[in-house]
Amino acid sequence: MVRIPAAPAALPAESSPVPLPGWDPDWSRLVPISTSGGTRTLHVLDTAAVLGRAGLEPDGTILAVHGNPTWSYLWRRLAQATVEQARAGGPVWRLVAPDQLDMGFSERLAHPELPHPDRLDDGDYRTLGGRLTDLDALVSTLGLDAAARSGHRLLTLGHDWGGVVSLGWAGRNEDLVAGAMSLNTAVHHPDTAALPMPLQAALAGPLLPGSTVLTDAFLRVTTALGHPGLDPELKAAYRAPYARAARRGGIGGFVADIPAGPHHPSHRELRRVSSALERFGKPALLLWGPRDPVFLDTYLADLLHRLPQADLHRFETAGHLLAEDEDLAEPILAWAGRLLQGEARDRASVAVPAAGEADWESTGTRPLWSFLDDWRDRAEPALVDMGGPDRSPLGWDRLATVVDAIATGLVDRGVRPGDRISMMVTPGRDLTAALYAALKIGAVVVVADAGLGVSGMTRAVRAARPDWLIGQVPGLAVARSQNWPGRRLSVQTLAAPLASALGVEDSLYRMALAHDGERVTAAPRPADPAAILYTSGSTGPAKGVLYTHGRLAALAGLLRDVFDVRPGSSLLAGFAPFALLGPAIGATSITPDMSVTRPATLTATAVAESTRAGGATILFASPAALRNVVATADRLTGPDRAELRRIDLVLSAGAPVPPQLMREVSALFPNARFHSPYGMTEALLLADIDGETVTELAGSDAPDAGVCVGRAVGPVRLAIAPLDADGASAATLLEGTEAAGVLGEVVISAPHQKAGYDRLWLTDSHSKRDTRDGLTWHRTQDVGHLDREGRLWIEGRMQHVVTTPEGPVAPGGPEARIDTLAAVSRSAVVGVGPRGTQAVVAVVEAVGPAGARPPRPGLAPSELTAQVRQAAAPVPVAAVLVTGRVPVDIRHNSKIDRTRLARWADSVLAGGPVGSP
Repeated sequence: MVRIPAAPAALPAESSPVPLPGWDPDWSRLVPISTSGGTRTLHVLDTAAVLGRAGLEPDGTILAVHGNPTWSYLWRRLAQATVEQARAGGPVWRLVAPDQLDMGFSERLAHPELPHPDRLDDGDYRTLGGRLTDLDALVSTLGLDAAARSGHRLLTLGHDWGGVVSLGWAGRNEDLVAGAMSLNTAVHHPDTAALPMPLQAALAGPLLPGSTVLTDAFLRVTTALGHPGLDPELKAAYRAPYARAARRGGIGGFVADIPAGPHHPSHRELRRVSSALERFGKPALLLWGPRDPVFLDTYLADLLHRLPQADLHRFETAGHLLAEDEDLAEPILAWAGRLLQGEARDRASVAVPAAGEADWESTGTRPLWSFLDDWRDRAEPALVDMGGPDRSPLGWDRLATVVDAIATGLVDRGVRPGDRISMMVTPGRDLTAALYAALKIGAVVVVADAGLGVSGMTRAVRAARPDWLIGQVPGLAVARSQNWPGRRLSVQTLAAPLASALGVEDSLYRMALAHDGERVTAAPRPADPAAILYTSGSTGPAKGVLYTHGRLAALAGLLRDVFDVRPGSSLLAGFAPFALLGPAIGATSITPDMSVTRPATLTATAVAESTRAGGATILFASPAALRNVVATADRLTGPDRAELRRIDLVLSAGAPVPPQLMREVSALFPNARFHSPYGMTEALLLADIDGETVTELAGSDAPDAGVCVGRAVGPVRLAIAPLDADGASAATLLEGTEAAGVLGEVVISAPHQKAGYDRLWLTDSHSKRDTRDGLTWHRTQDVGHLDREGRLWIEGRMQHVVTTPEGPVAPGGPEARIDTLAAVSRSAVVGVGPRGTQAVVAVVEAVGPAGARPPRPGLAPSELTAQVRQAAAPVPVAAVLVTGRVPVDIRHNSKIDRTRLARWADSVLAGGPVGSP
């Protein structure tokens, strides 16, 4: 049982009748303050005493303000983390987190009547202005203002309506604060817009006192908003200060103080808060849970508009109770540490271009659209779209004219440099023209792959928050139904009723027809943002990867130089990321007749027809697409096969290519060299291996563990960050021979790698925390090693490393050996048990003998178990399980969901139902 210190005689003593998990009684203190209405007493979480007893002098103070109906218990994990960091020798931050007056275990006000939005004053119920005054008084009483004037760093932090109080106080005391942080909150709501439905319900007439004071309904609804749900003990801890109706008056008063319109007594104060933030110049951090039914993404967009210097991290699976859904101590303390080091951005630094920012001539690269301007008189076609209604080749002059027309139309419609445009257009001539037009005027193109599905695309688009959306009718319909942000433009000109129903303002076809000359006004620089590409999401919510114009130009140059895709080449692109790079290299770009969301729809006949139509000499396709090309080769005619002999280079990326598939593809394209580049959305070309090397390694008696993806290409540098016993990667980077045979995280540096992750500040900080030789390195989350020949072998992902008592085990090595067994069609190696003591479990799709059924799901038969254990050696396999299907992503048919399999294996081995993973 945790006791709250007894209050002075003037305040009824209160204590917690229930345990408070994670709470240290030494944090609690009662602080009398002189504020409006006289002297009031606040219960305050304060780590000063704990730090003082350890002889630790704070480098700064974090002043944290909770919202409604929580209390300072919200910040307990941050309090513990600040103390642990200080004791470990890191920066020393004091945490001061008051229970707001009338809340938590602070003093209660007298309430002569139930709360009502029209009858609020600071004597009976605290208003926004009164809460700001209370915070003034606390800061003064604790001497934080005097300390700040003497150089002590003071940071503010808030959540919910405590975020308004916190940001409001920071805005009007900018001379005292070093920076401001906030979780989900809102500082402005348009007078003409309706409040979110949960707030409308809470404010509705008699529901307000009934749900907030007379009952604990509002409190229970709030504590039910966790993702995942809060444990009963935590819910009880949040309810502890509000056990009786007499203790819940502040909850009702806080709800009643929501400014629902201009008539509200706190409306003017909220306007002052929001206006002050537009001038706030200090660094800021926003941490956001998008699954919040109250503080919607529109409020986040408003905050980013007012605080352009803010670093933002969105926790895509989190919601309103962000501090419970995620452990926020790491991002908060990491950001606070950067601020101490002078590395946090303020408003002035955002407005000033980076020092030494290069122009195109000095970079030695050229903008993606430059060939469109230079090649108007070329006879070769620029585009051939085999999947569209018009399969006739599109010349360079026509493509350049259309791009300029659309660019001019976009500018006239209101698109400005830096505006985000979400592209909901299938690959082909329409997407190519729209994309190059947007890039040419300095807009930022947002691409959320349709393979993510409606929910994944919705999450991605809401995260990127585009200003504009360009789409065909299916995409526009989804955007309308899911209420995606952005003004709408269609590709084709739509009938007025349909355009109105979809919210469409204009069309690209109309822009192309209306253009009467060349007028493109913007000229983006290499360092300007160009595109946000969303990852596949196969290992978690898709992340937005930000590229600049210069980095995209470097990618096009690498494709040209490494694979000899020269101006005048003809590229058949069955792999969506490269379908748009042909015009950037001066190569004819051919889009085959296939579904971009389902690569396996590419057929051998479609390849032959595309090659015939565009004179293709290069084929770029994913392994899933190539597998179906081989499977449909029996439909080819003699002339079709002759067309395939024109292909002299086959490139395949997106997943490892099995040696057998390479051999089958080589037989189908007898004159082609086969190369399999390794990369990811964050850096699309990093290493390359050719077919001959794959065949050679496949025949080796003792190949390395994992899948070999070859040597680094061009200017790419590869390094390994060794894994420790817990499966974490070290700060040390090993290159060359010193990295040979060392298992670790793959770390890369390349001119064409991402500029950063969009609105994922913490992820971005982790991925590029390394600098070496003046370069920024990216931590890929892939696990592998370099061999003595400098070739990279991929053995899995960081989150799938099994941490056994003998050390970390990457799944890729044993899986590759198990997959060679005739009785196994696919396998996955997972860890079961606590980290550091995990057992290695192999889950296999088993193949029965000819004419016989495969083994039943569950524990594998003894003979199969013995075979798997022998193949996996020297990795010790504790158990072998059989499943009907190892779950993989639909798009690539290769990325195994090992996390899901680990949960299933754990359940089965514990005696649970077998079922299916």
